[in-house]
Amino acid sequence: MDPEVSAVRLTVWEAVHILSSSEDGGRIFCTLGSLKRYLGATENPALPEEQEEFVRIHFSTFLRCLVSKLSPDWLELLPDGQMEELWASFFLEGPADQAFLVLMESIEGAASPSFCLMKMAQLLARFLSVGRMAAVMEGQCRQQAGPAFPLLQETLLTKVVGLPDRLGNRLQRENLATFLPQNYFPLLGEEVLRVLQVVVDSLRARCTLMALPPSPSCPRWPGLLRLLPVSGPGESLRPRETEAPVCFPSEEVLGVLVPRLTVLTQGSCLWQRVCWCLVERVPDWAMEAVLKGFVEAAPGPEVLSRLLGNVVTKSKKAQFVMTRKLLFLQYSCTMPMLQSLLGYLAMDSQRRSLLMQALKELLETWGSSSAIRHVPLVQQRYVSKAILICLAHLGEAELRDSRDELLASLMEGVKSRLDSSLPPVRRLGMIVAEVASARIHPEGPPLKFQYEEDELTREMLALAMPRPAADGPSEAGPSFAPVSGETPDRETVDRSGPQTGPEGSDSELDSDDEFVPYDMSVDREQRSSKAPSYVRGCLEALTGSEDWERWEAALWALEGLIFRSPAATQEVSVELAKVLLHLEEKTAVVGFEGLRQRALVALTVTDPARVAEYLTTQFYALNYSLRQRMDILDVLTLAAQELSRPGRLGKAPQRGSPDPGSQPGGAVVPAWRAVVEERVRRKTRRFSKGSAGRAPAVGPNEFNSVAGYFFFPLLQHFDRPLVTFDLLGDDQLVLGRLAHTLGALMYLAVNTTVAVPMGKALLEFVWALRFHGDAYVRQGLLSAVSAVLLSVPAERLLADLLDELLEARSWLGDVAEKDPDKDCRLLAVKALLLLEKLRDKLLPLSSP
Repeated sequence: MDPEVSAVRLTVWEAVHILSSSEDGGRIFCTLGSLKRYLGATENPALPEEQEEFVRIHFSTFLRCLVSKLSPDWLELLPDGQMEELWASFFLEGPADQAFLVLMESIEGAASPSFCLMKMAQLLARFLSVGRMAAVMEGQCRQQAGPAFPLLQETLLTKVVGLPDRLGNRLQRENLATFLPQNYFPLLGEEVLRVLQVVVDSLRARCTLMALPPSPSCPRWPGLLRLLPVSGPGESLRPRETEAPVCFPSEEVLGVLVPRLTVLTQGSCLWQRVCWCLVERVPDWAMEAVLKGFVEAAPGPEVLSRLLGNVVTKSKKAQFVMTRKLLFLQYSCTMPMLQSLLGYLAMDSQRRSLLMQALKELLETWGSSSAIRHVPLVQQRYVSKAILICLAHLGEAELRDSRDELLASLMEGVKSRLDSSLPPVRRLGMIVAEVASARIHPEGPPLKFQYEEDELTREMLALAMPRPAADGPSEAGPSFAPVSGETPDRETVDRSGPQTGPEGSDSELDSDDEFVPYDMSVDREQRSSKAPSYVRGCLEALTGSEDWERWEAALWALEGLIFRSPAATQEVSVELAKVLLHLEEKTAVVGFEGLRQRALVALTVTDPARVAEYLTTQFYALNYSLRQRMDILDVLTLAAQELSRPGRLGKAPQRGSPDPGSQPGGAVVPAWRAVVEERVRRKTRRFSKGSAGRAPAVGPNEFNSVAGYFFFPLLQHFDRPLVTFDLLGDDQLVLGRLAHTLGALMYLAVNTTVAVPMGKALLEFVWALRFHGDAYVRQGLLSAVSAVLLSVPAERLLADLLDELLEARSWLGDVAEKDPDKDCRLLAVKALLLLEKLRDKLLPLSSP
């Protein structure tokens, strides 16, 4: 045995014996002072071989001995805290990794609460405050004489990352502020930056010693920068499999790292290469969290490119995360994050092929009919926006090379989306089709659709515009062009426009801008044909008249005549309903669809049994368009709503627009009457005043006697396909409208005698279609279930529909948990709440 090594071992054994047996403070102080020679912290340090043996073999054992002696009496052996300071110096000046592990081991093993636990926690907080965590990382990065210990590195990594949880569990209410996650992880980020700064300084010093210019073209740089762990000049480096910084919670740590690295990498290729190597050495199991954190924290694609480099071309896991996971499997990225991600792929020639591949896969997913049915609408919007951003970054030459494949996916997707029953899905198809067709095939005829412009539409169109290269696209929102319907201020136009008149002209004197225009709002249009005065006259004008002014006047006057002459209307109700149902717009009548619909509603309200029977029969008849069938459903719903309105009897509702040829002033209450009523009200003395509000209207529900004519015929033939009409096939839009209509009719039949059979038939209809693939249809079915629960009395539900309700409850639970459509899940939850209220209402009745 080497005598020098034996001397170190004997010295340590003797010191441990003295610490265990002696109560003499001076002797203990001298013994501890002599051991500090092996840490190189005295004027006469030990030999390097002795220091290495002490650190490698005896240091951890000695620290555990110090922890075992910790007590209030032992620390008071020397005055003025000298013993505690000397005791703590071994943890703060010795090898940081071993000191950290012993501290964590002692804290986890100490009794709670206890003096030892709090002293060790305070020492750990001091350990962190003086920057020893950076020494822990740096120590693991240096080349050691012996072999590497992956288990030690993994243990350190686990304890560093889990320190807030471990200390929180041990200290409970006595936890220190340093160990709180919001304080600990930013401190950890600062320590990581210190380590990286040492890395850069070390590599720069190496290049200086070797007389190599700090240029990315230096042939020795790739070999050096792969060795991310730190070393100083003259020391050898070797790569490590994992680095502590990359496994910390990304939101807190990268929130500190990314802003600093953004500045440091802006003018330094060395810092950029260090960041690239740092990311490339992230293990696969942590790659997703790290990359997502960088994308979230980076202020733009240029910064992201400086920080990540070409990691997506060097790591299969990184490529999967950036081109698949964040685009298809997740949709939580904000628009600035999505723009940074796709802009990063577009900023380097080696990555642009991945951008084109991502666009092809996005279009394929966007156009999949299965995805349209089963993917949430939020994710469909996310994919649509990603497609528009990709198109904005790709050039015409790149798109031309893949034109056929892109157009095939686009056309298939447009067809699938226009066939959808949900208006938002159809509108997404229209917007993407317009932009994509113009970018992919600019020479061909452009696609144009009519859709409502709102904030989402303007945002998506702004995303399709090429963005200027900038570090911070998220700092300012997208700038939208002014709406075409808005006119600039007159003063601005006058100042910017040229002066057309010659100098000294009298154009200003001849201007008539100062005259007030005459009010012509009450003027009426002069017509050569007079409007019909009877319902039968309107019928003749709409069917056989070639006088288009008379035809238009009859359409305007029809609704009012129907309500004023109910007896005459009932004589020709079915014939008039047939004419209105097939009526086509022959002139440019303002609001033609509304006039026709209001006339049909008035006709159905006046003669509900016969007209409803005719309309429900025609709903399943041949040679009707889908628009006409949906008009029938709308008319039935509006008429049922009018019939069920309380207090409707004795009041002829004046609905719809008046005849444009009539004088509007005739229907206005005279001004003198209002003045007289106000005077009477002010001069009348009342001794008691009731409710200021008008009493609610009351009266029988007229829909009670005719609800069956509206409801049951619509359920008879829904499963029988016709030549031009198949509700269970391609006409799912009409099926969804039918489900919503049946639910509305059920709700309007509340407290009627026919409500129970209607509810039973409607639940059978729902049960037959409960697994329909279209979200709009499922929404209608769920609304129908809620309508049954609201309309049928609770006692009758329990007596007559108990089995149906039990079956519906299990189905509603599955929909609330698993349905991909958000609205369907919400409707299912509402129906379940109604069931729970029904159960709570019936339980007190059945308890006796």
